[in-house]
Amino acid sequence: MNWFSFLAAGVLVYIAVAVFLFGTGYRVFQWFRVPRSGIRLGIFPQPRNKGARVLWMARDSFFFPQVLDVDRWMWLFVILLHLGGIAAFVGHLRIIQEFTPLVNALGDEGMAQFALWSGGTIGIILLVTVLYLLFRRFKSPYKDLSTPEDYFLLVLILVIILLGNHLRFFGDIHVADYREYLQSLLAFRPAFPEAIAESGTRWVLASHVLTANILLIYFPFSKLVHFIGAFAGNLLRSEKQ
Repeated sequence: MNWFSFLAAGVLVYIAVAVFLFGTGYRVFQWFRVPRSGIRLGIFPQPRNKGARVLWMARDSFFFPQVLDVDRWMWLFVILLHLGGIAAFVGHLRIIQEFTPLVNALGDEGMAQFALWSGGTIGIILLVTVLYLLFRRFKSPYKDLSTPEDYFLLVLILVIILLGNHLRFFGDIHVADYREYLQSLLAFRPAFPEAIAESGTRWVLASHVLTANILLIYFPFSKLVHFIGAFAGNLLRSEKQ
């Protein structure tokens, strides 16, 4: 590893994971310390029982009905963004462990083609959704409600996606080489394997990991942490009066 790769895709990874875990844990700890209101915060109509309450919370947390009532196009792109993010996360799990049943069914070449098309499709969907969410903020009334943090987060996520798409469509690195890099991180001896170290793709990979690290570090202090708080908030909204 050169000095940039060692810092961006090595040392900073440990810092980012530590800040993300401890920072997010501390935010949740602070929420638990807030005194519970003596006033019931549920809204009408009320769920009939605890099972219905859980379903209510899940619906509001995952399907955003409030957004659908206000702006259907916004709802569509928000849903695509969240589904695409989940799919991208699942796809990255190949770096930890190969999806053996799928490889056995498709073969190595078939799996490579499947990963290219599925990962590429997800990457394009994420790119389009983030561009939509970014450019809509330049138009009133959304522009008047936007803060610098909104633009910063969307641009940061956009850069992560662009670098990830570059690795997907133009990179010449096999998943086994990414897995070897990850194993070096887990062994606390960060290093690029030879295939990555000798490829020009190493600069894109290091930049991709760098921007992902920045997002992880900023996450506990940003409005993205609402992803965790949304479950508790929706649970309160569903409680009986």
